[in-house]
Amino acid sequence: MPETPRLSIIIPTLDEAATIEELLTRLTPWEADGVEILVVDGGSLDDTVSRARPLATRVLRRASGRARQMNAGAREARGRHLLFLHADTRLPPRADLSIASALSGQCVWGRFDVRLEGRHPLLPVIAGAMNLRSRLTGIATGDQGLFMTREAFDAAGGFPDQPLMEDIEMSRRLKRQSPPACLRARVTTSGRRWAREGVWRTLLLMWRLRWRYWRGASADVLAREYRHVR
Repeated sequence: MPETPRLSIIIPTLDEAATIEELLTRLTPWEADGVEILVVDGGSLDDTVSRARPLATRVLRRASGRARQMNAGAREARGRHLLFLHADTRLPPRADLSIASALSGQCVWGRFDVRLEGRHPLLPVIAGAMNLRSRLTGIATGDQGLFMTREAFDAAGGFPDQPLMEDIEMSRRLKRQSPPACLRARVTTSGRRWAREGVWRTLLLMWRLRWRYWRGASADVLAREYRHVR
């Protein structure tokens, strides 16, 4: 790998033993092309860490909390560009090249369109609505694979140290620097949450939480409600 990687992929994990090997196996060949892969574990009780170590560039163990883990990974990352990836999300082919192209112009950050994996007939409709909403508002979610230049990350002050909606707040901060590059190439993210908790129930919960956050509700209050509902 070159001394300065062109891209660092930062993956926060917590008990992701069931998915982490498959994700990293897909990403490991990219290391030869200047991509650094950092797994930041927040205290998994399963064997996430031991499964990740042989495949990632580095595995870090940090305090639990997705925002904290992503910020910790960014501090250790050496790449010029940063991609924050959920452990159950799969990138499209050569996403690293798409990111480099997107960040070579006026945009300092961006995201991919998303596809929800699963059999429920509403999942493609929900994914399409998510992509359209994101394109219209310039707000992205973590499921869409947020990427940015290191300078943009630093200027935004990193992800806010809050337990929920950290991706929404980060999007707001980044929008002050440039509009997002909205890539039509699709990441594929697991529909397990939707299947487990019910599509309509999950959809209504997400809408309600985001509406209340937009109206000024505390992320800590919303996180407690989210955990209670789940």
